[in-house]
Amino acid sequence: MRTKGKIISWNEEKGFGFIAPVAGGKQIFIHVTALNNRSRRPEVDQIVTYTVSSDKQGRPCAIKATLDGDRSPEKTKRKQGSWSIDLAAFFLVIVGFTVLIGRIPLQILMLYMIVSLLTFIMYALDKSAARKGAWRTQESTLHLLSLAGGWPGALIAQQKLRHKSRKQSFRAVFWVTLLLNCGAFAWLFTPEGAAKLQLVMQEIPPWLTI
Repeated sequence: MRTKGKIISWNEEKGFGFIAPVAGGKQIFIHVTALNNRSRRPEVDQIVTYTVSSDKQGRPCAIKATLDGDRSPEKTKRKQGSWSIDLAAFFLVIVGFTVLIGRIPLQILMLYMIVSLLTFIMYALDKSAARKGAWRTQESTLHLLSLAGGWPGALIAQQKLRHKSRKQSFRAVFWVTLLLNCGAFAWLFTPEGAAKLQLVMQEIPPWLTI
């Protein structure tokens, strides 16, 4: 739980001080390493938001401290991640709109939805396996699912599950699969793409067509 207090003392040379909780109670020790933004230094009477923890001796101390004027790291992460979820939702809305106006068949939207759901599940299983030290899903499998149309589900999984969202090499390949899939989707609106899609739809069994 986040708590708000005021810096009542600070030793710049030693890099520590004490906080007086706004709600009252005992003073809380704070070390410079507890600051989320170490480019700033606390000043006496400055407001700070923090989480209460305990040191090795069991004494209360502040961690994940944010000085007044700094952004909370949790809020920053949410803002950074929300755009990718918005992108996934926006793309699916675009696909749905093209279905409504008759530019592409409903099966394309269904394909994106089903593969995205499968991709999300594969991400969840892989994260669970990573925590348990069990057999992991190959990254190539996740990339193939994204390339096949599951990238909206992958984007949502990366942000909601916090999985595969920091490994730069994985992210680089993932964005390539996303761009390739979007390029393939855009190609369906060209004369050649529309003709090819029509041929494919003719090969689909009647019981799968809507």
